[in-house]
Amino acid sequence: MAVLAPERAEQEPPVRPPRRRLPARRLDRTPPLPDDNRLAWALTAVLGVVTLASRLWDISYPRDLLFDEAYYPPEAQELLTWGHEYNRGYTFIVHPPLGKWLIALGIKVFGDDSFGWRFPSAVAGTIAVVVLVRLTRRLTGSTLLGLLAGLLMSLDGFAFSLSRIGLLDVFLQVFVVSAVACLVVDRDRVRQRVRALGEVPRTGFRLGPRGWRIAAGFLFGCACAVKWSGVYFLAAGVVLSLFWDRAAWRGAGVPRPTLVALRRGLPGAAWALGAVPVLTYVASFTGWFLGETSQGKAWAQQNPDTAWPWIPDALRSLWHQHAEWLEFHNGLSSPHPWESGPWTWLVNGRPILLWNPQGLTDSAGDQVVRYILMVGTPTLWFAFAPALLWLGWRIVARRDPAAILVAVMVAAGWGTWFLNPERTMFAFYTAPVLPFFVLAVVLALQDVIGPPEAPRIRRQIGLGAVCLYVGVVAATFVFFYPVLTGQPLSHAEWLARMWFPSWF
Repeated sequence: MAVLAPERAEQEPPVRPPRRRLPARRLDRTPPLPDDNRLAWALTAVLGVVTLASRLWDISYPRDLLFDEAYYPPEAQELLTWGHEYNRGYTFIVHPPLGKWLIALGIKVFGDDSFGWRFPSAVAGTIAVVVLVRLTRRLTGSTLLGLLAGLLMSLDGFAFSLSRIGLLDVFLQVFVVSAVACLVVDRDRVRQRVRALGEVPRTGFRLGPRGWRIAAGFLFGCACAVKWSGVYFLAAGVVLSLFWDRAAWRGAGVPRPTLVALRRGLPGAAWALGAVPVLTYVASFTGWFLGETSQGKAWAQQNPDTAWPWIPDALRSLWHQHAEWLEFHNGLSSPHPWESGPWTWLVNGRPILLWNPQGLTDSAGDQVVRYILMVGTPTLWFAFAPALLWLGWRIVARRDPAAILVAVMVAAGWGTWFLNPERTMFAFYTAPVLPFFVLAVVLALQDVIGPPEAPRIRRQIGLGAVCLYVGVVAATFVFFYPVLTGQPLSHAEWLARMWFPSWF
C-alpha cells in the first residue's frame, strides 16, 4: 500500500476535535431568575396572607362533619389519645397516619371542633399557593407569571373548598408541589456548579451532598405518608432528576453524559429519593410501633409460621397491614352518588356535594338552599384541556423544560388514575395535580403575553387579554362563592349556579 499510494503513508491519523461545550441557554432553555427577589417575596407574602384570610373566614361553618370528615378528624383525635388510630372491629383505617397527625395538631391547639380540624387544611392550602408562586417564577423567569399562577389557584373554587375541610388530600397537595419545587432548585444548583468549574473532566466530578434533593425526598416521603398516590410523583421526580443531571453534564461537554449522570447522580438519588422517602414514611408510623393495640400489630405473633420469620414481628405485621390496604384500594368499586372518573375531572364533570341540609325556610316561609359544592372555578377548569394541548406543542416545538415538567407531573397525578378504571374515584383526587394544571394554564398565558423581545404593542395587547381573563376567573369565583361556603340562597339563585345536571 505504501508503494501504490506513498502519500497516504505520510499522513497522520486524523485527530478528533474536542467535544464542543454547548451554550447553556441552547441546551436547557431555562430562563434566568429575575433580580427582584425582595419584591417578589413581598408580593407573594401579601398574596399568601389574603389567601389564608379567605380560607379562614367562617371556616368553622358548618359545624357538622362534612363528607370524609366522618373518618379523619375522629381518627386524628384517637392519635392524640393513644398515638394510633383505634383498632375498630370493621378495620376501616386504610391510609397512612401523617395527614391525620396534621389534623390532630389543629385539634390539639384549637380544640376538637370544626375550626380545630379544618385550620391545618387552610394553612396547607395557603402554603401550596405560595410554593406555586415560587416554582412558577423559577420555571418561567417571571415574577409576574409566578404571581399569576398563585392568584389563579387562590381563586379556584376547588382549591378553596379543599382548604376549608378536614380531608387528607390538601396535605398531599402541599407536600407534592413543595417536593417538586425543591427538585427544581436542586436542578438549577447543579447546573450552576457544573458551569462554574469551566473545563469539566470527561468523567465528571463529585457533586457532594445535595440538600435540596434530600429535602425533596423527605417531602415526597411525607406525601406518601399522607396517601399512597404520592409514590407516582416520587417516581416521576426520580426520572426528572436523573435526566436533569444528564442535561447538566451534556451541557458541560462530557462525552458520555448518560453514563456520567448514572455514575455521579444515581448513588445520591438512591439515598435522597429512595432511602429518605422510605425512612420518612416508616417514621410516620412511630405511634403505631409504640402502641400496644395498634391495628394489625399482633398479626405476626398470631401467624408465626409465615415467610421471613427473621424479620421483626412489628415490621412483618406492618407489611401485612399494607397488603390488606392495597387489596382494599384495588378492589374498591362500591357505587357512590358522587363518584367520578378521571376523564371527567378536567371539566368539573362531577363535583362533590359536601353539605345540603333539607327543609330550610326564611322568615317568609320561602325555601332556602344551603349548598356546599366542591367545584372548581369553571372558567379556570375549562381551560385545563386546551392548556394541556398547548403544552404538548411547547414540548414538540421548543423542548420547553417547564412544559416537560408539567406534563410529567400531570401524567403522574392524573394519567395514573386510568390504570384502574373500575375503582371508585372522586374529584378531590385531583388535589395534588391541580397546581400543575394551573401551571399549564399559566404557560399558555405566557404565550398570550408574548416573549420579551416582542413589539411593545403586542405585549400590551397580550397582557390586557390576560388581565381580562383573570378578571373573568375572579368574577366567576365570586359568583360561585355562596355554593362554596353554604350561604343561604333562594331556589332560583341556587339553580343559576348549577350549570350542569351532574352538579345536582
